[in-house]
Amino acid sequence: SRRQWRKVHLGIDAQTLQIRAIAVTTNEVGDSPMAADLLGQIPSNEEIASFTGDGAYDTQDVHKACYLRGAIPIIPPRKGAKLRKGLAFAHRNEAVKACRQLGRAIWKRWSGYHRRSLVETKMNCFKRLGEKVMARTFERQVTELHIRASILNQFTALGTPQTVAAA
Repeated sequence: SRRQWRKVHLGIDAQTLQIRAIAVTTNEVGDSPMAADLLGQIPSNEEIASFTGDGAYDTQDVHKACYLRGAIPIIPPRKGAKLRKGLAFAHRNEAVKACRQLGRAIWKRWSGYHRRSLVETKMNCFKRLGEKVMARTFERQVTELHIRASILNQFTALGTPQTVAAA
């Protein structure tokens, strides 16, 4: 039997570095269709300050999902991006204008886009728990990867220093 790739999509809290959302898909599923699912895993009574993703997430559906959750999308607009109508695209339109007037590099610095590297770092940690998935069925693979996320969250909690203001 041929090896099949699995994709792990993660949503992390930029403050605590905890994995808050995880989705496992086959290789055929793109990244942007998973955004609404990841956002939906965060309880609706919890605020989501921002959603940071690469240019692949610059889709109408992702911007609408962010708008519905009150999350500011920090997603670089695609090259040659046009302004869109509607409240869901207000932040995107600002990004498009900023990239046109100031350039992409300045927009990335100004918007906090560099925080995306936090999830890349977390993904690297995730892979260090094992390159391969042991389970054979898709359902068990999903369970195994959820367990890995839980283990990583435990490691993160143990390794995060508690800082207190000294008088």
